[in-house]
Amino acid sequence: MAQLFVTSLNLEMAAADIDPEAPLFGDGLGLDSIDVLEVALEISHRYGFQLRSDDENNQQIFRNLRSLTAHVAQHRKT
Repeated sequence: MAQLFVTSLNLEMAAADIDPEAPLFGDGLGLDSIDVLEVALEISHRYGFQLRSDDENNQQIFRNLRSLTAHVAQHRKT
């Protein structure tokens, strides 16, 4: 999942340098809503399910890389 972030967002860091417990927003990776949209689209294409903007659990899902990875593992179709 870290490599997906590096590739889809063109991050100038190695996937191994992303702390799986660091927040995705703010002081962590510093993502914004456009970044999350890019990641959500890539997850949709790669794993065959939609991350919905109106999901009441989005704050928990996108808390950090570990929580997003767990959500993808639970819902992936491919």
